[in-house]
Amino acid sequence: MTKRVTALLLACCVGLSAAAQDKPTTRPAAEKPATDKPAAAQPTLRIATEGAFPPFNYLDSNSDPQGFEIELGKALCQDMAVTCTFVVHEWDGIIRGLLTKDYDAIMASLAMTPRRKARIAFSKRYYFIPPAFIGAKDSDIRDVSAAALAGKRIGTTGNSHHAAFVEARYPDADLRVYGKLDEANLDLLTGRIDLVLGDKLALSRFLEAREGACCRFVADPPADPEFYGEGVGIGLRKEDKDLKDKLNRALERLIADGTYDRIRSKYFAFDTK
Repeated sequence: MTKRVTALLLACCVGLSAAAQDKPTTRPAAEKPATDKPAAAQPTLRIATEGAFPPFNYLDSNSDPQGFEIELGKALCQDMAVTCTFVVHEWDGIIRGLLTKDYDAIMASLAMTPRRKARIAFSKRYYFIPPAFIGAKDSDIRDVSAAALAGKRIGTTGNSHHAAFVEARYPDADLRVYGKLDEANLDLLTGRIDLVLGDKLALSRFLEAREGACCRFVADPPADPEFYGEGVGIGLRKEDKDLKDKLNRALERLIADGTYDRIRSKYFAFDTK
């Protein structure tokens, strides 16, 4: 009897030991409820740029796009909570690539012309380089109205929109045309003319140089889209109306909160809005 009881107790112990070995030593991870969905991937916006028009867009030593338009594009993407991908494309055919959906947008200093508007849509203007008058530092010219500049010698490049603008809007001024803007700047330096009219970016570079110490910005002429156009916008497909609206709203926010000007000031000392 004693042997039988001992055998039974031994069998029970062996069974309990085996059961203990089969039991997991840690609790299984809790399963996610069936209603949970995986997080959606952040959408991607593919932006084409030329990469050959500094300081607006260019390639660095690693062949990565850089410049004003690249920084602004990244800020727009961040505001819209999308991932930016920049596609470098040569200038020829850049609109065709947009239409064939090789990318979603163009930020490559694409001026908003009537001919381009017939093919694609544009966002609101994101930059405009205005024309400007420069004169000698000791000049008393302050007013650049047509009446104030009657008889004044204004130099600019020939066969240009600047020359056409002076002829149309300053008919009583003495227009002097040059093959290059540098030649007009030299005549201003030596006192042969009273003012130079040109692209404000090009003139700012002259004023920053040693030779430009002679001179100063006088004023920007009144805005005139007939001669200077509407500026530069983001190129888009006409059917992408939702993307256009999102980009426009993002641009408005970047301008309102100062982000636009913080980026712009790295490249230009004057307003480009």
